[in-house]
Amino acid sequence: MDIKVKRNAFGRQRESFEAKIKSKIGEIHGVFIRAPVIESAGEGVEVLAEYDGKIVMVRQGKIMGLAFHPELTGDTRIYEYFLGLVGE
Repeated sequence: MDIKVKRNAFGRQRESFEAKIKSKIGEIHGVFIRAPVIESAGEGVEVLAEYDGKIVMVRQGKIMGLAFHPELTGDTRIYEYFLGLVGE
C-alpha cells in the first residue's frame, strides 16, 4: 500500500484504549492496542476512517489497512465490507 505508518503512535500497551470511530461504513467501535497511525496516504488510497484527526483505516484496491483491532469486537461490518471488496 502507498502509505506511511508510525508505530505505537497512540502509545504503548498501557495506553491502549477503545473509542467510537466515524467511518465510511458507519460508526464503528475501535480497540487500539499499541496502535500505529497512518501518517500519509498516497494517490489511489482511500481513507475510510479517522480518529482524532488521524487516519486509522484505509483501502487501496482490494487491500485494507487498519490501526485498530476489529476482531476484538462483535461488529462484523468491517469483514463484510472486505468480503465485498474481494468479491468485486
